[in-house]
Amino acid sequence: MNNTTVIPVTGTDPYDVIIGHGLLGSLEEQLGSRVAKVLIVHPPTLGARAVKLREQLLATYEVYLAEVPDAEDAKRIEVASFCWQVMGQTDFTRTDAVIGLGGGATTDLAGFVAATWLRGVRLIQCPTSVAGIVDAAVGGKTGINTAEGKNLVGSFYAPAAVVVDLDTLDTLPRNEILAGFAEIVKCGFIGEPEILDIIEADPDRATDPTTPEFRRVVELSVALKARVVSEDFKESGLREILNYGHTLGHAIEHAERYRWRHGAAISVGMVFAAELGRIAGSLSDDVVDRHRAILSSLTLPIDYPLGRWKTLLATMQRDKKARAGMMRFIVLDEVGKPTVLAGPDETLLFAAYQEVGV
Repeated sequence: MNNTTVIPVTGTDPYDVIIGHGLLGSLEEQLGSRVAKVLIVHPPTLGARAVKLREQLLATYEVYLAEVPDAEDAKRIEVASFCWQVMGQTDFTRTDAVIGLGGGATTDLAGFVAATWLRGVRLIQCPTSVAGIVDAAVGGKTGINTAEGKNLVGSFYAPAAVVVDLDTLDTLPRNEILAGFAEIVKCGFIGEPEILDIIEADPDRATDPTTPEFRRVVELSVALKARVVSEDFKESGLREILNYGHTLGHAIEHAERYRWRHGAAISVGMVFAAELGRIAGSLSDDVVDRHRAILSSLTLPIDYPLGRWKTLLATMQRDKKARAGMMRFIVLDEVGKPTVLAGPDETLLFAAYQEVGV
């Protein structure tokens, strides 16, 4: 295919992340000849695109649609159960397949459904949001939320392929693009400083899906995640660095009952993590200021109500990354050098939070 980028994810279950234009028109290559039935999991906003994809695939497969709620409302056990019901009533076997067509929440759900049906069926992820492309759909993390927190139920399950059709971004609202850029900024700070330089040079071009700058920062982000998850699929070590900004970010999402966009919450979480690194003595004031400047240039939030601290702390203490009751935070020694801060004193955490609290 012309102008197509293939980024390999290696490890026990290797697969490719394929980035380019018009790729949804060739999904048969990834589905393969053994598949007989396909379930397309999609949100309402992608109903027309899902119908078109179904019509395309009907020449080769039996194809069923599962429309699920938008955003985090999709990541509930009741929605997963609905997908299982569709698969059960249409006699899906272990050689059939699930396609996740949508943003990060949709791909998280679709992955969980594929991982759990008959202990695992073929999965093709087709992310259609910035966050889905650079984060959720790559790496094999699947999951749903519970009343107690985000992604507390899930599994690690590698897809057969991740197909990134850049044409699906054409109608993405501007605020969705900017929210997704929080994950791209994260990749810049933890390991790909070129991303930060590109955004600083021209935020508008960097966030315009039609420009080479946009594609460059997306591919740098995907390549970084691919390298990390290839080395550490089940988050036993290196993969933790991808959680930069996520411990507080997930707590904010939970406090807001998932009405905040993921990227907005992670943006605040990154500023908090930067302040935590500075107060712990590992990060310079200049790098903390750079966090605020870059995120603000993308109109992402960098503060949160000071009075919500106790609620956020309680949620962070239940975070899936905690070990033996000890909270763990990813902080930076400098740009591109993340490290783990384990079991910090609560007074240190509150001091950092005061820097983002309003």
